[in-house]
Amino acid sequence: MVINFGAGPAKLPKEVFVEVQQELLNYANTGLSIMEISHRAKDYITLHDATMQSVRDILNLPDNYKVILLQGGATGQFAGVPLNLIGRTGTADYIVTGGWSSKAAKEAAKYGKVNLVLPKVSKHTTIPDQSTWNLDPNASYVYYCDNETADGVEFPFIPETNGVPLVVDMSSNIFSRTFDITKFGIVYAGAQKNFGPAGITLVIVREDLMNHALPITPAILNYKDNFAADSEYNTPPTFIIYVVGKVLNWIKKSGGIKAMADNSQKKSQLVYDRIDNSGGFYSCPIEKPYRSRMNVVFRIGGGDEALEAEFLKGAQELKMTQLKGHRSVGGIRASLYNAVTLDDTETLVKHMDAFLAKHKQ
Repeated sequence: MVINFGAGPAKLPKEVFVEVQQELLNYANTGLSIMEISHRAKDYITLHDATMQSVRDILNLPDNYKVILLQGGATGQFAGVPLNLIGRTGTADYIVTGGWSSKAAKEAAKYGKVNLVLPKVSKHTTIPDQSTWNLDPNASYVYYCDNETADGVEFPFIPETNGVPLVVDMSSNIFSRTFDITKFGIVYAGAQKNFGPAGITLVIVREDLMNHALPITPAILNYKDNFAADSEYNTPPTFIIYVVGKVLNWIKKSGGIKAMADNSQKKSQLVYDRIDNSGGFYSCPIEKPYRSRMNVVFRIGGGDEALEAEFLKGAQELKMTQLKGHRSVGGIRASLYNAVTLDDTETLVKHMDAFLAKHKQ
């Protein structure tokens, strides 16, 4: 069995694959695949509503937070967020801590003024203390990415915005730890890392923020329009939502977010301990308080590309795949999303130990 350490599309739980396989040709005794059933049909509507309710249950959402399922990926929300919110004051704050928040800020600048809260840097290895941030009290919202998949930086805290609505991209760590939704105006996440296949984006919007869309906002990105249409403004990706529902049920059966968080901490700590106790053979550039639990990035031999290629080749021979770092960063990246097991992680650590022993002789 191949172990998928990919950053996304990522590993899905085996139990989900088995259920999907068993039902693929005949969903709910309809004689049809879920991929063939109309999104207007009762069987699909039941599934759709149950999936939306699972989101609410797992995240413990108050009634004034609305759940929308949209297409276009998290990248679509780089435009969706400013189109829906920046019109409040014409300006927005962006906390850039990696490649994805940087791209979001660049996209938002098409629709209003963007204030970069932090100074630009060549490499993202930390999150500066909040006392140094340049927040604009007149901003329509403050935006950040909770976990930067390429750079391996994760926020260990929720930023304080002094009443300005907070928007967060949680694409790579949602459903991996608890958080207080009432601290946020908008939370969004692409599915393909922690809760499903690529093709759907979860958007959670505080109700009072649904009425500020710019006049140019396409209906397909307008939160109010999509919520009114129950996330079916256009034909939804029914198969993807079906699988998302299965993954959410798996999370609930597996102990909910608390169990996901406990496993996440154990898995990431295993790898970071090997890095930190390797005598410098392995190195992680990220300052310890801001190291990602989801995407562990590291270099080998101080960035020796030949050694890293050998490590990756050995991992592939041991049936571990997609460990190569993002092209913008290089090195090695082990993505430890919810479906990656402790056993999977221990297999990686054993390879790290053997590789270290071989090259330390």
